[in-house]
Amino acid sequence: MRNLAVMTSGGDAPGMNAALRAVVRTALSHGVDVYAIHEGYQGLVDGGQRITKMASTDVGGIIHQGGTIIGTARCAQFRTWEGRLQAAKNLLERDIDGLVVIGGDGSLTGANLLREEWPALVSHLVEIGEFDAERAARHPTLNLVGLVGSIDNDMFGTEMTIGADTALHRIVEAIDAIISTAASHQRTFVVEVMGRNCGYLALMSAVATGANWVLIPECPPTTDNWEDEMCAALSAGRAAGRRSSTVVVAEGARDRNGNPITAAYIKEVLETRTGQDTRVTILGHVQRGGSPSAYERIMASIVGNAATESLIASSPSEAELIGIRQYSVTSSPLMACVEKTHHVAELIRQQRFDEAMALRGGNFAETYDLLQTLTRAHPRQLAPDEKQLRILMLHCGAVAPGMNTALRAAVRFGLDAGHRVFATYNGFEGLEEGKIIEMDWTSVSGWVSRGGAEMGTSRHIPAQRDLYAVAKQLSSQSIDAMIIIGGWDGYVAAQSFLNEREKYPALRIPIVCVPATISNNLPGTEVSIGADTALNSIVQNVDKIKESAVANRRCFVVEVMGGDCGYLALMSGIAAGAERVYLPEEGVTLAALQHDVQLLIEEFKDNKRLGLMIR
Repeated sequence: MRNLAVMTSGGDAPGMNAALRAVVRTALSHGVDVYAIHEGYQGLVDGGQRITKMASTDVGGIIHQGGTIIGTARCAQFRTWEGRLQAAKNLLERDIDGLVVIGGDGSLTGANLLREEWPALVSHLVEIGEFDAERAARHPTLNLVGLVGSIDNDMFGTEMTIGADTALHRIVEAIDAIISTAASHQRTFVVEVMGRNCGYLALMSAVATGANWVLIPECPPTTDNWEDEMCAALSAGRAAGRRSSTVVVAEGARDRNGNPITAAYIKEVLETRTGQDTRVTILGHVQRGGSPSAYERIMASIVGNAATESLIASSPSEAELIGIRQYSVTSSPLMACVEKTHHVAELIRQQRFDEAMALRGGNFAETYDLLQTLTRAHPRQLAPDEKQLRILMLHCGAVAPGMNTALRAAVRFGLDAGHRVFATYNGFEGLEEGKIIEMDWTSVSGWVSRGGAEMGTSRHIPAQRDLYAVAKQLSSQSIDAMIIIGGWDGYVAAQSFLNEREKYPALRIPIVCVPATISNNLPGTEVSIGADTALNSIVQNVDKIKESAVANRRCFVVEVMGGDCGYLALMSGIAAGAERVYLPEEGVTLAALQHDVQLLIEEFKDNKRLGLMIR
């Protein structure tokens, strides 16, 4: 490969700048010249100053910015042979034969067409005398790697598209704000979010905010009288004591007959049939704007790096799509992913909703089923032949954001399955003291967005002398199973119970640990409850620190939590654009510190204004 270029195209998405930064700096680290194509395909056709050679400093200080600093625009010319011929000429002039495109399915399809036509385009340019045969021979193919930039999260080949997580953050923040005023006035709010053919944003925001009804394109209401069912469900919630209701609707929501379901129509139905004071909020483009979330910056940086490494390392026979699946980078055939994405939209148009839902993946369907349980006003009735268990739930260890959300889901799932659910105050301390209460459906109302732990928590781990008191309380309540939501202390307690089962029969019960710690240092999970919130909190504060330093040349050393685990330091370093991260796993030496200080001195001499170190 001679040189490569990177461009953003289609709708802008938060995180595009992080991907751009990663592409540029990865290419430069390999000694490959990299060009930025400004204003999308329009810049590719126009050439000239719209295709600029990039230096590392050109992408400094952009990781926290929303949108795309190199712009994006529609281009009718690129749809023609002549337009693509001009695009090929502009690339060949700069010895570019590798292209990273960050955009949606339309942008990626256009780039693949250019790749397929490349030999014919180059041959024609030689025929008309634009280039000699020698230069053409040096660039026989155009290698292409695509990164998906779309807030809808509607593309095959990746679990998360660049922009989706930040859009979800915007929606959740907006709905949380709406809920407070809705509860004050006992109102119902209908919130419309983006998603023409994909209900990801609507579904996930409904789960994250405790919404009471959701309408998505992939799974429209199953009956013709869905309006009556919705009104009955919301009215039942009000009768149970709920002060407000929230309906989340994707902009592409339709009924089983293909008729659009609009926010205005839902408002009319609710006011007419329930008499509830109902308001509509259409979030619009606020969903795609603003600073990217921590996850967005990290994920976009990782896939941007992987895309560039792939281009440099090999010459693929077909275009690739680089994505994320189960927290690992994946590579898939680009056009196969595009075709599957179009197929889902076609299935929805043909009203083959079960197939469309299946193609969204198991996690999507499971989340939809989860929401159906959580939004009920009351748990379902236990069938006569079902066994009723008594399940105890508690927190253990340091508090972590999301503990309340996890306990809410566990309580309602247990109750909906027909079981009796109990919880203890202040973890195992409360259990030993008999501070046990029985939970009902409304016990956890409003907990979904609350930080901390409503039931309290403690780091206390029952010692050998405490096990008798624990066993006594479990026996007195006839507990059949236990769920521990917490950190390493919870793991240790569960192991001690397992070891002492022979001595204490009451401990011979199933015990499930749900990992919850901001340090993200627990086995059995890629990400523990609380880590993402902690990471966003760190990054938001570091962004503010960086803003305070731009007027003067300063170096900040930021210390974060994490104990003996460097997860928060490493990930916040990537997301905040730190110069150096010091990890407990690596340690710190005087030689390394001396090197870092010297590097900062040299960079400040070159007019660098800020140095950021995270430990």
